[in-house]
Amino acid sequence: MPDHSTRHTDGIQPRRKAKVAANCSTCEAVCCRLTVTLGPEDNIPSHYTTYLPNGVHVMAHGEDGWCVAMDRTRMNCSIYENRPTICRRFVMGGPYCNAIRSDYAKQRSRNIEITLK
Repeated sequence: MPDHSTRHTDGIQPRRKAKVAANCSTCEAVCCRLTVTLGPEDNIPSHYTTYLPNGVHVMAHGEDGWCVAMDRTRMNCSIYENRPTICRRFVMGGPYCNAIRSDYAKQRSRNIEITLK
């Protein structure tokens, strides 16, 4: 199974109305576990960012795997109004969102099965 925690969000379609209902507060913020590549137009405070070994500028992740800009208490983006362009283009409930959520649910199910054995 692919590891979507390091999947780049390149090629996301411009924002459009999603066909499938999704609710960010109930999906465990799976998209906030993706690697978000920053562009020159993004003005994100440096304490929220890092550089990959290949030099790509990205949003940093905490030890828990979530983006460091994620408010863990409210389960939402603490820099939402100034979030990266790639995050603005992510379509909640769109095909990519649904694929990420589906893969994450399958991974969690496998982890639960392993724990129960």
